[in-house]
Amino acid sequence: MSNKISTIYVCSNCDAQFPKWSGRCLECGGWGALQTQTIDLKAADKIISVSPAEVINLEKLDKQTNLDRLITNIQELDRVLGNGIMPGSLILLGGEPGIGKSTMVAQIAQTISQNNEVIYVSGEESANQIKNRFDRLSINAEKIKFLSETNVEKIISTVNQLKPGLVIIDSIQTIYSSAIAGEAGSINQIRGSAISFLETAKKNNIAIILIGHITKDGLLAGPKSLEHIVDTVLYLETETNHDYRILRATKNRFGSTNEIGIFEMTASGFKQVPNPSLIFIEKNQEITGSVISCIIQGTRSFLIEVQALVTKTVFGYPQRKASGFDLNRLQVLIAVMTKRAGLNLTNQDVILNVVGGLKINDPGLDLAVCIAVASSVLNQVIKNKNIVLGEVGLGGEIRQITRLEQRLNEAERLGFAKAIIPDSVYVSKKIKLIKIKNLAEIIKYLAQD
Repeated sequence: MSNKISTIYVCSNCDAQFPKWSGRCLECGGWGALQTQTIDLKAADKIISVSPAEVINLEKLDKQTNLDRLITNIQELDRVLGNGIMPGSLILLGGEPGIGKSTMVAQIAQTISQNNEVIYVSGEESANQIKNRFDRLSINAEKIKFLSETNVEKIISTVNQLKPGLVIIDSIQTIYSSAIAGEAGSINQIRGSAISFLETAKKNNIAIILIGHITKDGLLAGPKSLEHIVDTVLYLETETNHDYRILRATKNRFGSTNEIGIFEMTASGFKQVPNPSLIFIEKNQEITGSVISCIIQGTRSFLIEVQALVTKTVFGYPQRKASGFDLNRLQVLIAVMTKRAGLNLTNQDVILNVVGGLKINDPGLDLAVCIAVASSVLNQVIKNKNIVLGEVGLGGEIRQITRLEQRLNEAERLGFAKAIIPDSVYVSKKIKLIKIKNLAEIIKYLAQD
């Protein structure tokens, strides 16, 4: 008879199983985490009889054209979420320590509590600390219930009893389940707790917001599967030089991931920035290597400033550095300018910066980058009333970009007088258009301007 008793090694962090012991878990990388466990293979071979699941005919379901979302009345946030919080959704909010995650969810709780009951769960702060924050932010906590609890079973039991409109968990790293081995904050506990909250959200049609810590690499702590479990993943990022915060969605089952929200951090909490174009451009300054362009983020367009600094290489290989712009794309554009436009950049260091801390991957920024580099090389100032739009091909040709009219409308609204764009049939009555076919024409234009 074959042996029906076997010994395996199970990781205490992620529950991965291995037939042999090793000092490090091959799944999560934890050292000394493998523990012996004896299993009965004969018991595992038993066939369990279960009833079939209910089959739902989608054609017989009523069509829902207007879902009742929870509107926060914070327009920047509602835009990122897809016009409000979807009931029954599980939202994960991440960001660096001190960036304002707790402040943002406190302001969300205030607006949602005007029409719905809200439960605020915190395992990191006491009730007095939360009350002090609410008082500082002038938040009326009449309909906000507070739980100083870290046990997921107790939290879910309270949620099932009160049936609130919104639940806030601050943070998921402090929550633990009695049914799962390991301490709070372990990968196993984070994943198990998130699944429990997901089941509760879907079953009771209650929106739940989880606050998640990030690692030193800038990623959400816990397994990557945590981001697969939730419906929406939001990141709160900081702009390095000012008190501005950028909210973006990296995953959204109920809306677009291209939208971003701009906020200003003040002593009384977050304030919306309705006109972000005025943040990322400096109109009063005219220097070489500075060019204004326009990018599209979701449904909105706003202007940004691209700065380039070109200096002669002191020794060795020329340096190429980029902040907020893809470095590989910069290398390609420099090669195109050297080959097609006759600018010798082989012995020049090129440093590029997108002002405001934004990270841009819009191809419509290519021409602005090339003109900024050429402006620095030729020591020619581009007037700050000019805007540059266009994509650059490997042949040096200037290609069309998407939603050109929307970008020009934004420039016209802010008083720009001239636009350098690809050669197209577009006609504007308010702004003078300089239509360019290739990079060689750009160099001639800069030399004559």
